[in-house]
Amino acid sequence: MPQDREAPVRQLLYISSSTLPGNMADIEEILEESQRHNAADGITGLLWSDGTHFLQVLEGEHDHVGATMGRILSDHRHSAIVVLRDEAVAAREFGEWSMVHRRADAPADAYDAQMRRLLENASEPVRERFLNLIATGER
Repeated sequence: MPQDREAPVRQLLYISSSTLPGNMADIEEILEESQRHNAADGITGLLWSDGTHFLQVLEGEHDHVGATMGRILSDHRHSAIVVLRDEAVAAREFGEWSMVHRRADAPADAYDAQMRRLLENASEPVRERFLNLIATGER
């Protein structure tokens, strides 16, 4: 009898800029929309935002990740979208949907520590992209 094997997971990592001036991106609205769509589509991952830039990794079924990226590409709040990685991986690196956002009044050290914890099981290419932003202070 053949064993059921989980299909490879598509992992897509992109970076973009907010089209809104300053750090005026409505993160709460983005989080709410993303959580609704991602739960329905079985998408997991991690979103880093400082209100002016977004770095996000998406994981899930190939077509669902593609549909999610399609929504992002057509979202007027994003510009200069660059896909940094798009490939099949053996397993999800982010078992639940996590979105991290450092509010203006939150200490950077606590935010950085939280990001490092969330990235502990991520592959080197994904972890490196996020940690480079933390190290350069580009928040």
